[in-house]
This record gives sequence, C-alpha cells and structure tokens, in this order.
Amino acid sequence: MKVKTLIFRFTCDESIKGSADKLRGFFADKFGEYTLIHQHLNDNELLYKAPLIQYKILDGKPFILGINEGADILQQIHEDINHLKIGNVKYQIKEKNIVLKTDYFRLAGNSNTYSLLTPWLALNEKNYEQYQKLGTWAKKKELLEKILIGNIISMSKSLGYTVPEPIEVTIGNLKEVQTKLKGIPMLGFLGTFSVNFQIPDYWGIGKSVSRGFGTIVKVGSNK
Repeated sequence: MKVKTLIFRFTCDESIKGSADKLRGFFADKFGEYTLIHQHLNDNELLYKAPLIQYKILDGKPFILGINEGADILQQIHEDINHLKIGNVKYQIKEKNIVLKTDYFRLAGNSNTYSLLTPWLALNEKNYEQYQKLGTWAKKKELLEKILIGNIISMSKSLGYTVPEPIEVTIGNLKEVQTKLKGIPMLGFLGTFSVNFQIPDYWGIGKSVSRGFGTIVKVGSNK
C-alpha cells in the first residue's frame, strides 16, 4: 500500500538534551486539540492504534514523523512553532524543514535489511519473563523474530493493510541495551534484522514508537 510520510526537522540554537518523550510532551501541551499528537481520547483513554505521529531525537537533533493523517496535521501546525521546550530547557529554532513523500508499506518479493537507530522495546511483562528463561541465544532470537513479525502484522492491521503471505524475519547482530521509558528501566535491542517487507525509513516498530523507540532505516539507503 502507498503511504504518505512527512518528516519535520528542526535546527535549534544548540544540541537537544533530553528525550523524545519530552518532545512529545511539548507538542501534546501545545496542540492538545489534535488526538493524533498525544494518542489520548477523552477521559485520558489511550488511542490504541499505530501512532501516526512519532517524535525522535537522534544525535541531539529533533524531528517528527507524520504518517497519512499525521502528516496532514504536521502540515497544518508547522508554522505555529518557533521554539521547543524539552523538560525545563527552551530551545530557539533557527531553521525548519519539511519533506513530504509517498512511500510503500507492503510485503516485498525480496529481503530488506533494516538497522535500529533507537532501542526496540520488544518485550512486555509476560514475554520478558519468557525471554529471560530461555537458555540459549538461538531460542531468544527465535522468540524475538516472532515478536517482530507480530509488530509488523499489528502495524499492518492498524493501517488497514492485509498481509497476503507469511512474513519472514531474520535477526542479525542484535544486542541488549538498557534504556528507560517514563523513567522506568527497560530492556531494549539495537542491531539489524532482515525481512521480506518494505517499511519506510524512520518509522518505529514495537512498543512506544511515538516516544522515539524502535526507529529503523533501511541499510544502504542514502539518509
């Protein structure tokens, strides 16, 4: 299926210190009327679908990814932003840049290799225990591959895409990393994986992608 992807980049007066979660919080406070910006419905109920607006900070540089309706919202609000506030620090924006393009999200006839730029939060409470009890890396890798397939299927359903054939994943040089989500220590993963699927660059996979986790790029693409 074709998808619309918008990348909204900022050049600030200094390198950003802080998390993508704080960047998300700034936009949620400033543009609370847009449900897709903060993923909450009335009465603080979560909107359970793949986040169409995802916040990222890579190497101290902030940007926001918008997908389909999320891209439309970012186009509407981008002129209303002249600074960022990450935690208690205010950053002046020197330059803003928007790139809007059409991408494909679909099963592929060949295998594509992707690199994780930010930790992939693959495990929930239940499968974390299962993962820790597995003795060998081969068994852990098999579990993670199944979880990754599930992540892609879940994303597909949320976008209204029916996967016509089985998804095949091979995890490459994955390593465990310690990270935090809302101040809580979490186990994440960095490395590469290959899959017979086409996923646009800078999309997130797994848990908490709106907060910048699980950001991927295709290996070999000029980004």
